[in-house]
Amino acid sequence: MPGGRLTHSDRHAIAAGLAGDLSYNEIAKRLERPTSTVTREVMRNGGPLAYRADGAHQAAHRKARRSKAARAAGPGALPSADFGRDPEAVRAYAESLTGILESSGMPRMMAGVLACLYTADSGGMTSAELVARLRVSPASISKAVGYLETQELIQRERGPDRRDRYLIDDDVWFRATLASARLNDSMAAAARSGVEVLGAGTPAGERLREMSRFLDQISRELVASAERWRAVPPKADEA
Repeated sequence: MPGGRLTHSDRHAIAAGLAGDLSYNEIAKRLERPTSTVTREVMRNGGPLAYRADGAHQAAHRKARRSKAARAAGPGALPSADFGRDPEAVRAYAESLTGILESSGMPRMMAGVLACLYTADSGGMTSAELVARLRVSPASISKAVGYLETQELIQRERGPDRRDRYLIDDDVWFRATLASARLNDSMAAAARSGVEVLGAGTPAGERLREMSRFLDQISRELVASAERWRAVPPKADEA
Protein backbone atom coordinates (compact mmCIF):
# COMPACT_ATOMS: atom_id res chain seq x y z
CA MET A 1 0.00 0.00 0.00
CA PRO A 2 1.51 3.35 -1.00
CA GLY A 3 2.74 5.52 1.84
CA GLY A 4 3.75 9.14 2.16
CA ARG A 5 1.79 12.27 1.51
CA LEU A 6 -1.10 12.55 -0.91
CA THR A 7 0.00 13.83 -4.31
CA HIS A 8 -1.71 16.39 -6.51
CA SER A 9 -2.89 13.50 -8.68
CA ASP A 10 -4.29 11.69 -5.62
CA ARG A 11 -6.31 14.77 -4.70
CA HIS A 12 -7.74 15.07 -8.21
CA ALA A 13 -8.73 11.40 -7.97
CA ILE A 14 -10.46 12.09 -4.66
CA ALA A 15 -12.33 15.04 -6.19
CA ALA A 16 -13.37 12.89 -9.15
CA GLY A 17 -14.54 10.16 -6.82
CA LEU A 18 -16.64 12.59 -4.80
CA ALA A 19 -18.14 13.99 -8.00
CA GLY A 20 -18.99 10.41 -8.98
CA ASP A 21 -20.75 9.89 -5.64
CA LEU A 22 -18.27 7.24 -4.51
CA SER A 23 -17.89 6.45 -0.82
CA TYR A 24 -14.68 7.26 1.04
CA ASN A 25 -13.97 3.54 1.19
CA GLU A 26 -14.32 3.15 -2.58
CA ILE A 27 -12.06 6.15 -3.24
CA ALA A 28 -9.49 4.82 -0.77
CA LYS A 29 -9.43 1.42 -2.48
CA ARG A 30 -8.77 3.04 -5.86
CA LEU A 31 -5.87 4.99 -4.38
CA GLU A 32 -4.68 2.03 -2.28
CA ARG A 33 -4.82 4.26 0.78
CA PRO A 34 -6.45 3.83 4.20
CA THR A 35 -10.05 5.06 4.29
CA SER A 36 -9.13 7.27 7.24
CA THR A 37 -6.59 9.12 5.06
CA VAL A 38 -9.24 10.00 2.50
CA THR A 39 -11.80 10.90 5.16
CA ARG A 40 -9.43 13.29 6.95
CA GLU A 41 -8.30 14.82 3.67
CA VAL A 42 -11.86 15.60 2.59
CA MET A 43 -13.13 16.82 5.96
CA ARG A 44 -10.18 19.14 6.60
CA ASN A 45 -10.73 20.70 3.15
CA GLY A 46 -14.36 21.68 3.26
CA GLY A 47 -16.19 18.34 3.20
CA PRO A 48 -17.51 16.33 0.25
CA LEU A 49 -19.52 19.19 -1.30
CA ALA A 50 -16.77 21.83 -1.16
CA TYR A 51 -13.63 19.72 -1.67
CA ARG A 52 -11.37 21.11 -4.42
CA ALA A 53 -8.19 19.28 -5.39
CA ASP A 54 -6.09 22.35 -6.21
CA GLY A 55 -7.10 24.23 -3.07
CA ALA A 56 -6.45 21.16 -0.90
CA HIS A 57 -3.02 20.70 -2.45
CA GLN A 58 -2.09 24.34 -1.85
CA ALA A 59 -3.24 24.02 1.78
CA ALA A 60 -1.07 20.91 2.24
CA HIS A 61 1.88 22.77 0.69
CA ARG A 62 1.48 25.65 3.14
CA LYS A 63 1.19 23.28 6.08
CA ALA A 64 4.34 21.40 5.03
CA ARG A 65 6.28 24.67 4.81
CA ARG A 66 5.07 25.71 8.24
CA SER A 67 6.03 22.34 9.73
CA LYS A 68 9.48 22.53 8.16
CA ALA A 69 10.00 25.97 9.67
CA ALA A 70 8.92 24.71 13.09
CA ARG A 71 11.35 21.78 12.90
CA ALA A 72 14.17 24.10 11.84
CA ALA A 73 13.51 26.24 14.89
CA GLY A 74 14.30 23.25 17.11
CA PRO A 75 12.52 21.80 20.12
CA GLY A 76 13.88 24.43 22.47
CA ALA A 77 12.76 27.41 20.44
CA LEU A 78 10.38 29.91 21.95
CA PRO A 79 6.86 29.85 20.48
CA SER A 80 7.17 33.50 19.50
CA ALA A 81 10.22 35.55 18.55
CA ASP A 82 10.85 38.86 20.29
CA PHE A 83 11.07 41.26 17.31
CA GLY A 84 11.39 44.16 19.76
CA ARG A 85 7.77 43.80 20.85
CA ASP A 86 6.38 44.97 24.15
CA PRO A 87 5.53 41.72 26.00
CA GLU A 88 2.75 43.44 27.94
CA ALA A 89 1.18 44.73 24.73
CA VAL A 90 1.31 41.23 23.23
CA ARG A 91 -0.33 39.72 26.31
CA ALA A 92 -2.99 42.41 26.31
CA TYR A 93 -3.75 41.76 22.66
CA ALA A 94 -3.97 38.00 23.23
CA GLU A 95 -6.41 38.63 26.08
CA SER A 96 -8.47 40.92 23.84
CA LEU A 97 -8.53 38.30 21.08
CA THR A 98 -9.59 35.68 23.62
CA GLY A 99 -12.52 37.89 24.61
CA ILE A 100 -13.60 38.37 21.01
CA LEU A 101 -13.49 34.62 20.33
CA GLU A 102 -15.38 33.98 23.56
CA SER A 103 -18.08 36.50 22.59
CA SER A 104 -18.61 34.53 19.37
CA GLY A 105 -19.70 31.54 21.48
CA MET A 106 -16.41 29.71 21.98
CA PRO A 107 -15.70 28.51 25.56
CA ARG A 108 -13.12 30.73 27.24
CA MET A 109 -10.37 28.13 27.70
CA MET A 110 -10.64 27.06 24.06
CA ALA A 111 -10.59 30.72 23.00
CA GLY A 112 -7.47 31.28 25.10
CA VAL A 113 -5.62 28.40 23.47
CA LEU A 114 -6.59 29.57 19.99
CA ALA A 115 -5.46 33.13 20.80
CA CYS A 116 -2.10 31.79 22.05
CA LEU A 117 -1.53 29.89 18.83
CA TYR A 118 -2.50 32.84 16.65
CA THR A 119 -0.10 35.16 18.45
CA ALA A 120 2.83 32.70 18.40
CA ASP A 121 5.07 33.34 15.39
CA SER A 122 5.69 29.61 15.05
CA GLY A 123 1.93 29.01 14.81
CA GLY A 124 2.35 26.04 17.12
CA MET A 125 2.90 25.26 20.79
CA THR A 126 3.21 22.17 22.97
CA SER A 127 0.86 21.39 25.81
CA ALA A 128 3.57 22.39 28.30
CA GLU A 129 4.04 25.74 26.58
CA LEU A 130 0.30 26.38 26.64
CA VAL A 131 0.17 25.47 30.34
CA ALA A 132 2.95 27.94 31.07
CA ARG A 133 1.48 30.69 28.89
CA LEU A 134 -2.09 30.44 30.23
CA ARG A 135 -1.14 29.38 33.76
CA VAL A 136 -3.72 26.62 33.91
CA SER A 137 -3.61 22.89 34.57
CA PRO A 138 -2.53 20.32 31.96
CA ALA A 139 -6.02 18.82 32.22
CA SER A 140 -7.55 22.16 31.16
CA ILE A 141 -5.25 22.33 28.14
CA SER A 142 -5.99 18.71 27.24
CA LYS A 143 -9.73 19.41 27.26
CA ALA A 144 -9.32 22.61 25.25
CA VAL A 145 -7.13 21.14 22.52
CA GLY A 146 -9.44 18.12 22.31
CA TYR A 147 -12.38 20.42 21.64
CA LEU A 148 -10.46 22.48 19.10
CA GLU A 149 -9.29 19.35 17.28
CA THR A 150 -12.84 18.05 17.13
CA GLN A 151 -13.92 21.33 15.55
CA GLU A 152 -10.90 21.10 13.18
CA LEU A 153 -9.70 24.49 14.35
CA ILE A 154 -6.18 23.20 15.13
CA GLN A 155 -3.97 20.33 13.98
CA ARG A 156 -1.77 18.02 16.05
CA GLU A 157 1.74 17.17 14.88
CA ARG A 158 4.45 15.04 16.51
CA GLY A 159 7.67 17.05 16.76
CA PRO A 160 11.27 15.82 16.46
CA ASP A 161 11.42 15.71 20.27
CA ARG A 162 8.44 13.29 20.19
CA ARG A 163 6.19 15.85 21.84
CA ASP A 164 2.88 16.82 20.28
CA ARG A 165 2.58 20.35 18.98
CA TYR A 166 -0.74 22.04 18.31
CA LEU A 167 -0.79 24.09 15.14
CA ILE A 168 -3.05 26.65 13.55
CA ASP A 169 -4.46 25.34 10.30
CA ASP A 170 -4.24 27.88 7.47
CA ASP A 171 -7.70 26.83 6.26
CA VAL A 172 -9.48 27.13 9.60
CA TRP A 173 -11.67 30.05 8.52
CA PHE A 174 -12.38 28.44 5.16
CA ARG A 175 -13.97 25.51 6.98
CA ALA A 176 -15.68 27.81 9.48
CA THR A 177 -17.24 29.75 6.62
CA LEU A 178 -18.51 26.57 4.98
CA ALA A 179 -19.95 25.43 8.31
CA SER A 180 -21.76 28.76 8.60
CA ALA A 181 -23.11 28.33 5.07
CA ARG A 182 -24.37 24.83 5.91
CA LEU A 183 -26.16 26.21 8.98
CA ASN A 184 -27.78 28.89 6.81
CA ASP A 185 -28.87 26.18 4.37
CA SER A 186 -30.52 24.23 7.19
CA MET A 187 -32.36 27.31 8.46
CA ALA A 188 -33.46 28.25 4.94
CA ALA A 189 -34.84 24.73 4.41
CA ALA A 190 -36.72 24.97 7.71
CA ALA A 191 -38.17 28.31 6.65
CA ARG A 192 -39.37 26.85 3.34
CA SER A 193 -41.08 24.02 5.22
CA GLY A 194 -42.81 26.64 7.35
CA VAL A 195 -44.15 28.37 4.25
CA GLU A 196 -45.84 25.12 3.22
CA VAL A 197 -47.41 24.73 6.64
CA LEU A 198 -48.53 28.33 7.18
CA GLY A 199 -49.39 29.14 3.60
CA ALA A 200 -47.55 31.23 1.02
CA GLY A 201 -50.24 33.91 0.97
CA THR A 202 -50.26 34.56 4.72
CA PRO A 203 -48.20 37.18 6.61
CA ALA A 204 -46.34 34.46 8.52
CA GLY A 205 -45.73 32.48 5.34
CA GLU A 206 -44.40 35.56 3.56
CA ARG A 207 -42.10 36.32 6.49
CA LEU A 208 -40.66 32.81 6.33
CA ARG A 209 -40.32 33.01 2.54
CA GLU A 210 -38.24 36.17 2.86
CA MET A 211 -36.12 34.49 5.52
CA SER A 212 -35.37 31.54 3.24
CA ARG A 213 -34.52 33.79 0.28
CA PHE A 214 -32.15 35.90 2.36
CA LEU A 215 -30.35 32.91 3.90
CA ASP A 216 -30.06 31.15 0.53
CA GLN A 217 -28.42 34.26 -0.97
CA ILE A 218 -26.03 34.72 1.95
CA SER A 219 -25.09 31.03 1.86
CA ARG A 220 -24.26 31.13 -1.86
CA GLU A 221 -22.14 34.25 -1.43
CA LEU A 222 -20.27 32.80 1.55
CA VAL A 223 -19.36 29.63 -0.33
CA ALA A 224 -18.40 31.54 -3.48
CA SER A 225 -16.17 33.92 -1.51
CA ALA A 226 -14.50 31.06 0.37
CA GLU A 227 -13.82 29.17 -2.85
CA ARG A 228 -12.38 32.28 -4.53
CA TRP A 229 -10.02 32.68 -1.59
CA ARG A 230 -8.92 29.05 -1.85
CA ALA A 231 -8.35 29.46 -5.60
CA VAL A 232 -5.71 32.18 -5.09
CA PRO A 233 -2.32 30.58 -5.87
CA PRO A 234 0.58 30.89 -3.41
CA LYS A 235 2.79 33.96 -3.82
CA ALA A 236 6.02 33.57 -5.77
CA ASP A 237 8.10 33.42 -2.59
CA GLU A 238 5.85 30.65 -1.20
CA ALA A 239 5.95 28.34 -4.23
